[in-house]
Amino acid sequence: MLSQLQTAVGLIYPPVCLGCNQAVDKAAGLCGACWRETAFIGGTICDRCGVPLPGGAAGELAHCDSCMTHPPPWVQGRAALLYRGIGRKMVLGLKHGDRQEIARPAGLWMARAVAATLPDDTLIAPIPLHWLRLVKRRYNQSALLAKAVARETGQPWCPDLLQRIRRTKPLEGKTRAERFAMLDGAILVHPKLIDRLQGRSVLLVDDVMTSGATLSSAAKACIDAGAGSIRVVTLARVAKDT
Repeated sequence: MLSQLQTAVGLIYPPVCLGCNQAVDKAAGLCGACWRETAFIGGTICDRCGVPLPGGAAGELAHCDSCMTHPPPWVQGRAALLYRGIGRKMVLGLKHGDRQEIARPAGLWMARAVAATLPDDTLIAPIPLHWLRLVKRRYNQSALLAKAVARETGQPWCPDLLQRIRRTKPLEGKTRAERFAMLDGAILVHPKLIDRLQGRSVLLVDDVMTSGATLSSAAKACIDAGAGSIRVVTLARVAKDT
């Protein structure tokens, strides 16, 4: 019955490319042209924030200047795409365009980025939205991504592990220092879920990383609540040359 319903829906609403909205053979995918234009991250990357680095060999452990100057509170970070072109379009579509179908393939790409780094029984948690923003948007795009990553990795997830206790202004146009000051103390672990966190590895999931201020606030909250090692993964990573 379910397969028949999916077939019927596919006939009425044929699958389209997530990048250009042209018809494609497979739902939740990219056409050949958009796939070639999408900046998937590979090669040498910073082990802490996932930004691509020049030179080196694929898989080589390295750190960018920013992470050496300001080490983040997590042990490893990864991202699937660069935040430009098709990658930026997908992030904005998921975040502001109600393109929730993007979460499933995005979760697959993100899971592949972290698959080799996750300890067993890592708890996957999304970056939370403030409740007023959640009411306005109707869904948390980071929670959709976290659920998809959990499905692909087989690791457990906890959609409400973290709470955003203070509504912050948009971070666009803010300096690194301003971003970190605005997010300081804005995210806490849900008091009823602290026991679930004790000594446990956590993977924090968000849609995009710029300065890392939001992820840092969430990571510090987990560490203060007694978590073990923290890792992060985002759909996209802002790089200086984008």
